[in-house]
Amino acid sequence: MKQQGRKIVGVVVYDCQMAQIADRAGVDIVSAGDSVGVNMWGHASESDVTLDQMALVCQAVRRGAARALVSCDIPLGSLQEGADAAVRAARRLVNEAGADIVKVDAESSSAGTVRAIAGAGIAVWAQFSGDAAKPDVERLVRDAKRLESDGASLLDFRYSGPVAGPEVVRAVRIPVIGGLGGGPWLDGRVRALVAAIGYLAAAAGDTTDRYANVADIALAAVKALSDDVRAGRQIRGASPAAQRS
Repeated sequence: MKQQGRKIVGVVVYDCQMAQIADRAGVDIVSAGDSVGVNMWGHASESDVTLDQMALVCQAVRRGAARALVSCDIPLGSLQEGADAAVRAARRLVNEAGADIVKVDAESSSAGTVRAIAGAGIAVWAQFSGDAAKPDVERLVRDAKRLESDGASLLDFRYSGPVAGPEVVRAVRIPVIGGLGGGPWLDGRVRALVAAIGYLAAAAGDTTDRYANVADIALAAVKALSDDVRAGRQIRGASPAAQRS
């Protein structure tokens, strides 16, 4: 897709239903993200998410993705245990959870982690960050080239900015897409689906420009359901048999 100049679309999803919707919409990558811990489970940090939990999330995403590439984050705990532990985690996420590619936070990993995982025959999506306000272009290009040399198949360049972003894209042959702080200067974008569609409770009543506001819709729907139950009316969304029982 990079060679053809086609933009790559990725979304972060957490379950089978999200993955099915994204897959039907035609996205290229569905990524089982460790942000599930914060966005869905109420943890304070992604570092609270374990490998066992990421395997379960990835299995659910895998079931929902018939066509898109399935990525799965290796949790920070596994990365911080060293390269050998990261390789074991990557193998588990591929063999047991169905990931096509594993995502590695290169800045939170020990030296050689990306190379070790790629050397084990597992595709790696390596994440690194810039500073759009004060871009050190030479360092970022050097980092991107090193990750490519280590065997990464894909890069997530966060906070790339319009100065360093295009330079990194031109410096490597592999695709460079961006989540936070990305832009049209990259080979594509990745976005958490819950943020794009306003799924989180905090989105209710918020005026941020999104593609939808599911929180507002859900809040209104639950209020309407409550009103129907309290008024003794039939509720919507139930089968005729359930309504009669």
